[in-house]
Amino acid sequence: MPTTDRTTALRVAVVVGSVREGRQGRAVADWFLRTATGHTNLDLDVIDLADIDLPLVMPGWGGTPSPATAGALADSSARLAAADAFVVVTPEYNHSFPAVLKNFIDWHGPQWQAKPVGFVSYGGLAGGVRAVEQLRLVFAELHAMTVRDAVSLHGPWSGLGEDGTPRDTAVSEGAAKGMLGQLAWWASALRSARATLPYQG
Repeated sequence: MPTTDRTTALRVAVVVGSVREGRQGRAVADWFLRTATGHTNLDLDVIDLADIDLPLVMPGWGGTPSPATAGALADSSARLAAADAFVVVTPEYNHSFPAVLKNFIDWHGPQWQAKPVGFVSYGGLAGGVRAVEQLRLVFAELHAMTVRDAVSLHGPWSGLGEDGTPRDTAVSEGAAKGMLGQLAWWASALRSARATLPYQG
């Protein structure tokens, strides 16, 4: 049977899910990356949706993307496929998550399957938790496994410093550590499971 080396670093794709002008998403993602560097055995890969130009119109069933779209997908799709786990950094817009994030998710399918997803959310008094709750439903449909604990940053426009660091670092870093611990456990377990028996989605 195939085996998985547990000492091999877990590949985690960090998806920055906002492209709005003046966004806080990249600053939040950078803070998370700095926090995650203390967690051993993780190889972090940032996929910033501001760098990927995907159309809203998708080809019909059985159709193929245009050459331009195929080119835009080539890099990100391969990186998602290579990942053992995902962290989605998302704001909350109107009680949900950004359209660009849903579009990116929908352009992919098997890349998400049988892999864990963690969340870092921000926005307003709710800290983006309503966006995360809806994302959990989307990823369940895609056969991904979302971890229980998440990081939610409340009111980032006053709760984050200019460098993107949360003002309440102890609470935020503790939440990130807890989420990463769960993510790493599931990533390792599911990587071993996929190597032993490919997922039948």
